[in-house]
Amino acid sequence: MKQWYETLFENYGLQYDNELFTQGTAGECDFIEKEIRLDKTFRILDIGCGTGRHSIELTKRGYDVTGIDLSESQLQRAREKALAQNLSIDFQRQDARNLPFDDEFELAIMICEGAFSLMETDEMNFQILQNAAKALKTGGKFVFTTLNGLFPLFHSVRDFLAASTGGGNATYSKNTFDIMTFRDHCLTTIEDDYGNKKELQCNERYYVPSEISWLLKSLNFNTVDIFGAKLGAFSRNNVLTTEDFEMLVVAEKGFRI
Repeated sequence: MKQWYETLFENYGLQYDNELFTQGTAGECDFIEKEIRLDKTFRILDIGCGTGRHSIELTKRGYDVTGIDLSESQLQRAREKALAQNLSIDFQRQDARNLPFDDEFELAIMICEGAFSLMETDEMNFQILQNAAKALKTGGKFVFTTLNGLFPLFHSVRDFLAASTGGGNATYSKNTFDIMTFRDHCLTTIEDDYGNKKELQCNERYYVPSEISWLLKSLNFNTVDIFGAKLGAFSRNNVLTTEDFEMLVVAEKGFRI
């Protein structure tokens, strides 16, 4: 049986690219470039690349990028977009919980909940972090965003999502946030690229900063910095607060002990 996140992204590439939360790509890539000091020798792994928006932008800027995603439908859209721009990008269908890479990349990115926090168990989410760590070389960087567990303690997730759709395709209802598991359950309604309406029972994990720090340090990341994630305007100056729906995490892999 397919999980909700597998069904969600089937035949959803065109609609996905029009969602408000996908419109900050260039600014987000500006931040990523600064973090690696514009070093074009860096090999980049884009985990949960979706329709390839970050992979494509970074390739246009001169980087060697490998994009992986679980959804063949999303990958097909990514390949079409890359082909239209005469870009050669290695897009692969891979499960982020079981990646084949070992000590191969200087940078891994995972933006806009690319795989992480969508999985049905904490153990599966941790496997994604493990595989990202394994794929990185010593000294490599890991830049990703995830849902901020501090936000729903002070705010209604339902009201936030309703206010931030901005005319997008997806709508959210019947949100319930479980403070014991830090999971938000909701009914998500979308229309796919063929006009088919889908109603999905979604389940996403929110994380507090101390959890993320502990998980990454257990995987031998020796520095972990966490900021507020502003759409299209990532910055180390954005101090994380309870007002931020997402966290921006920047970690550096240490030497193996």
